[in-house]
Amino acid sequence: MLENINSPSDLKKLSLDELRELAGEIRDKIIETVSCTGGHLASNLGVVELTIALHYVFDSPEDRIVWDVGHQSYAHKLITGRGPRFHTLRQFKGISGFPKRSESPHDHFGTGHSSTSISAALGMAAALKMKGGDHNVIAVIGDGAMTAGLAFEGLNNAGHLRLPMIVILNDNEMSISKNVGAISNYLNKILTGELYRRFKKDTKSLLENIPKFGDSMSRFAQKMEEALKGFFLPGQMFEELGFNYIGPIDGHNIETLIDTFRKVKDPTEPVLIHTITRKGKGYEYSEDDPSCFHGIGPFEPDTGSPKGKKSAPSYSKVFGDALVEIGKETPNLIAIVAAMTEGTGLSGFAEEFPDRFFDVGIAEPHAVTFAAGMAAEGFIPVVAIYSTFLQRGYDEIIHDVCLQNLPVVFAIDRAGLVGEDGPTHHGVFDISYLRHIPNLTVMAPRDADEFRGMLRYAVNLGRPVAIRYPRGRCLEKFDISPLPVESGHGEVIFEGDEIGIIAVGNTVYPAFLAAKRLIAEGISPTLINARFIKPLDTDLLRSVAERTGLLLTIEESSIAGGFGSAVLESLTEMGLSSVRVRNIGIPDLFVEHGSQKELRRLFSLDEDGIFRTAVSLLGKEQVKKKGSDQVSGSGMTSALPDEGKAR
Repeated sequence: MLENINSPSDLKKLSLDELRELAGEIRDKIIETVSCTGGHLASNLGVVELTIALHYVFDSPEDRIVWDVGHQSYAHKLITGRGPRFHTLRQFKGISGFPKRSESPHDHFGTGHSSTSISAALGMAAALKMKGGDHNVIAVIGDGAMTAGLAFEGLNNAGHLRLPMIVILNDNEMSISKNVGAISNYLNKILTGELYRRFKKDTKSLLENIPKFGDSMSRFAQKMEEALKGFFLPGQMFEELGFNYIGPIDGHNIETLIDTFRKVKDPTEPVLIHTITRKGKGYEYSEDDPSCFHGIGPFEPDTGSPKGKKSAPSYSKVFGDALVEIGKETPNLIAIVAAMTEGTGLSGFAEEFPDRFFDVGIAEPHAVTFAAGMAAEGFIPVVAIYSTFLQRGYDEIIHDVCLQNLPVVFAIDRAGLVGEDGPTHHGVFDISYLRHIPNLTVMAPRDADEFRGMLRYAVNLGRPVAIRYPRGRCLEKFDISPLPVESGHGEVIFEGDEIGIIAVGNTVYPAFLAAKRLIAEGISPTLINARFIKPLDTDLLRSVAERTGLLLTIEESSIAGGFGSAVLESLTEMGLSSVRVRNIGIPDLFVEHGSQKELRRLFSLDEDGIFRTAVSLLGKEQVKKKGSDQVSGSGMTSALPDEGKAR
């Protein structure tokens, strides 16, 4: 049946039984595809019936549907004509894992970060009113996203403007990690809609049948109902914000959903429909562990087990384990996370030190200022947030942490190219938005061993520190042990006189391999592991610039305002602007989705790209292509080449 669905209009020809059958086919297709491509599984399985009912009743693209976060839009993509390309999900040059305006007219608003849907939908409703349009505007938001302040800013303004719009609260008691906070607890304090309606109906009937006093008692009961409604449903909160609240309803009952949506279609005021769904619905492994199956790599559908073996630990795992060890020695160490306990590797810390661990929900600005408050009272907070999400706490980093020079440590996970999640999730801007802030030290480790040293250094520094590290597996260590971490000191790996290569973080290892190839070609490079993005090791920079007159900087971040820019600024200040410099990094564009390997190759951030760029910068022709007689570009080496000096 799914093969015959090419647009939402095709749904309208189906019976209820056929719609239910279609829901099963959509789930099977999502499981089959995500098991090969990886992606967001549990969240998408939980909204299949909801998506079918939405497109059955409303008329996209004329009616606007905005998916909050967007990691639950796979069924929407299948229904809106992308079935034939669905196998390319999250693949390089394939369809995105999130709504994308350039991909389909049915994707009315691009999303990838939490809690934007209500504000965006309200903006559309206001614009449609000004244009004289009468289309429906629907925001679909998960209950986890309701922990963010932006969602309540949108609700507050919507209640004030009283514009016709529909908000669907998809309540599955989960965001990524289990929801936390008073609002989440309030939403979960629910009796079924059937029980509430029966209570209301029976009570009204009983009171109205009391002789003489029935009518007045019934009116009194109506007033009491509003006062007591919050004990039965979370609706009173939304009613007070200006919404007509409906629910809760079963988010997996297609007939109920269709009936409800028909009744609220073409509203004259803001409406909120509260649906109850189960994250991971229809796939037992995902239902049992929705956190694990929220965002997952390729897996075996029959067992739910990941495909492939992972020999090295992830940076997140290294971070989590190291923080537990440091926490044992540092009783005033605190860990703070924004709804990503498992993703940031902090599950072990939460278990070991439950009184020193805080998950504040999807509320990154609050997480930063909350940490600042704790730091002001003598604690050392470590705030673990993905690079792309930390953007949301930018003002708080400046105003609440750095301006007051408070000892908050920012553990910036997923810095750099994250891969298949694409432009909303690539962490390529953190160097640019952090390095200009006074009082802030910014570092990046080359491997797990150096990461542990940097984390310990940061905890003991007594001022704001940020450590950025990438998604994925990391080398345990080079065959060269890292030097002790000292403020503003880089590390010389090779020392030569023809070209200086300065690499940051996870680009150090491919630069190391490229430098070995240069040495094999008779070229003498200096290779520096920058370690510190801020402050720069200006003495070392001056030394290599004066010796070689030729510099190549490498960073997995935006070139504009990035590490390479800092090097250029420093050279100008030192009067060395005549030194030739080339920067490898992310150009002035939003990077599409694709594997990390493909994207690094695209931007010359891999071994081959660094080697080619260095040869080009030197003005030399490549003597021979890499072959079996060249230094291998994979795995660790047991010794440094004799041609290079190392320290």
